[in-house]
Amino acid sequence: MRNILITGTAGFIGFHLAQLLLTEGFRVHGYDGMTDYYDVTLKRCRHNILMQNQGFSATEALLEDRAHLETVFDVFRPDAVIHLAAQAGVRYSLENPRAYLDSNVIGTFNVMEAARRLEVRHLLIASTSSVYGANDEMPFLETEKADTQLTIYAATKKAAESMAHAYAHLWGMPTTMLRFFTVYGAWGRPDLALYKFVDAILDGRSIDIYNNGEMFRDFTYVEDLVRGIRLLVDAVPERPASKDAIVPGDSLSPVAPFRVVNIGNSNKVRLLDFINAIEDCLGKRAIRNYMPIQMGDVPATWADSELLQRLTGYRPQTDFRDGIARFVEWFRDYYGK
Repeated sequence: MRNILITGTAGFIGFHLAQLLLTEGFRVHGYDGMTDYYDVTLKRCRHNILMQNQGFSATEALLEDRAHLETVFDVFRPDAVIHLAAQAGVRYSLENPRAYLDSNVIGTFNVMEAARRLEVRHLLIASTSSVYGANDEMPFLETEKADTQLTIYAATKKAAESMAHAYAHLWGMPTTMLRFFTVYGAWGRPDLALYKFVDAILDGRSIDIYNNGEMFRDFTYVEDLVRGIRLLVDAVPERPASKDAIVPGDSLSPVAPFRVVNIGNSNKVRLLDFINAIEDCLGKRAIRNYMPIQMGDVPATWADSELLQRLTGYRPQTDFRDGIARFVEWFRDYYGK
């Protein structure tokens, strides 16, 4: 598989994934709507860096523009598609839920239709740990039921998983759903906690700490995450001959070439410890504003990454302190702070 189409290449994860694939000699075409959910200048900076590689090309259009999307598929003829573009952000889904339906449901449907029509060899779609919702058995396993989503964002991602399973069953399209756990790192989104904390602390502004800091997250460094995605491109699911043929612990569907895979650091970190590490890295204390838990938030996430390791021989391992230091180095350089 040499031609890979990635949706969302001007985004945080898509940018890093495209960089990795380009260094390995793949031809990458990016598809990005350049929406103004956050600073478009940051998105354009990412794309400008990618454009310096002759193996990269890009289209600027919305996923909802089905005709434009299908034309791109027809011209580029991807072997694999990695669908990362989405309306992100748990909290923003409380303010503008329709944006999530348009992008995460309609947009994903259009990607699946285009991939089905061209019979791509592997379709990989970004999901989220938020689909585990009210589940409280941890670490989260892909084989657990995930039927209790707590936000529209999570619900649209679970809807995408359900649609993708139906397409894999009906059309035999090999599909892998990627459940991400609290991704952070250089070139991160301004709405992510690490970005907001570093920016506020350096400027002497207070930071909001929800649930009085009693939150736990499985922080996953972005370069670890995209390495996992890259390796999963080659782990193409196949429809099993029978239920008995599925290895215990594998989320492979008994009726479709479809699998769900967690990509997380498998290390539950207390939010207050994360903030302490940021302060140590910056050499400056935060002004802390402790607040109750926000609507739709879950107090903890924690990934079981055994399946990822079994399929690829790899699991994320960057310590959150090292990841924070790398982010701060990028942030200071990019903003001159």
